[in-house]
Amino acid sequence: MRPAPQQLRVGRLIKAHGLKGALKVELYTDAPDRRFTPGAVFTLQVPTSSPWHGKTLTLIELRWYNGQPVAFFEGVVDRTGAESLVKAILWIDQVADEPDEPDAWYDFQLVGLRALRDGVEVGTIARVEHFPAQDLLAIRTADREVLVPFVAAMVPAVDITAGTVTLTPPPGLFEDLDDDATADPAQTDSAPA
Repeated sequence: MRPAPQQLRVGRLIKAHGLKGALKVELYTDAPDRRFTPGAVFTLQVPTSSPWHGKTLTLIELRWYNGQPVAFFEGVVDRTGAESLVKAILWIDQVADEPDEPDAWYDFQLVGLRALRDGVEVGTIARVEHFPAQDLLAIRTADREVLVPFVAAMVPAVDITAGTVTLTPPPGLFEDLDDDATADPAQTDSAPA
């Protein structure tokens, strides 16, 4: 029996291209040749007020123009139709045991992992926030939630098997810095007696 599919976010439609319904795509995958094949069906994340809410898109073709991916979809035949899809996020069904991209994890794999700093648990991953520049890990601590950029400099190791992520955040991200420690030493010196 195959595992139930998970949803995987693979792209965002960013701009209409030309007059025949094409859309430029911001890719959220390192394997567009595997995710954006003719016939691929995408679930759309759009506002409830959108005419596309609750619908799917089927890919006809993904082409590259000046290094930018441009998608053509069934039923999107003109610029007006394409413009109604701008900012839509594309999701696909992903079987949990399908081979992964190297150094890539799905949200469902990360949520619940213990976050370690210097070998000490500081919290657990509550969710993953996705932004164009980078993803953020929302770490739930004992008294608050901390957002950590999901970049190698701050999250050097993810061990799904052990259920942990290793963090190397800057001082002050997980704790309040002592005001005396950050004060200018020249202003804290007392005058000679």
